[in-house]
Amino acid sequence: MTGKSDMGARRFGAINWLGLYTLASREVQRFLAVWTQTLMAPLVTAGLFLMIFSIAIGPRRGDVMGVDFTTFIAPGILMMTVIQNAFANTSSSIVISKVQGNIVDTLMPPLSPAELVFGYLAGAVGRGLLVALAIGLGLLMFLGIGVQHPIWALVFVILGAAFLGGLGIVAGIFANKFDQMAAITNFIVTPLAFLSGTFYSVQALPPVLRTFTQFNPIFYLIDGVRFGVLGVSDASPWLGLCVASFATLTICLIAWGMFSRGYRLKA
Repeated sequence: MTGKSDMGARRFGAINWLGLYTLASREVQRFLAVWTQTLMAPLVTAGLFLMIFSIAIGPRRGDVMGVDFTTFIAPGILMMTVIQNAFANTSSSIVISKVQGNIVDTLMPPLSPAELVFGYLAGAVGRGLLVALAIGLGLLMFLGIGVQHPIWALVFVILGAAFLGGLGIVAGIFANKFDQMAAITNFIVTPLAFLSGTFYSVQALPPVLRTFTQFNPIFYLIDGVRFGVLGVSDASPWLGLCVASFATLTICLIAWGMFSRGYRLKA
């Protein structure tokens, strides 16, 4: 049997399930191997954010949208931590492979561009869900914050991890060095995450900033999780679902196009 026939036989139909599973498994094992850094550290960071903002602002801030300030910011901090970790998972995987020169080990197997995207996203979504679960349990245990609408919360967490995971793929392909990756993180991802209603209601913003925020897809992700956890939100969760789904599909298509052309991947 020829090599080409072997390649076709391993696809089990239209999808190379074995290859997709192998790539997804590798991406999941990457962050599980260093769980203290990828899972425990985000939990500590989220706890510090909550503690500092509660001590510094909470007593003077009063209620926001009918809930106390600490409770209001808790879902936003959860979602911000999820998306930052999802972005880091895909972007670091690709950049490290490019810098070390072993990205060819991922590109050579019979995996289509779509399978590459889904394989990388599996790790990002898996890490995001575990981070969300850990922080959610912490909020329940220490602050007594439950989940009002579990399905909504789960959907927005998955969409958030997929969107930032896709953005991480795009950034990882674009960046050829760690300092380029750091610039993307510091000047694009972090500002979008912080200026998205994590620590405030957009109703308190001036009209210009409120309009700017409404064009930020991360705002709808954080607002959607806040609705899922607390039952309050600045925008309709259905609008947030449409915007987040469109943004996720768009960034995944861009990542697919980059893999299809071998953009900044093939010498």
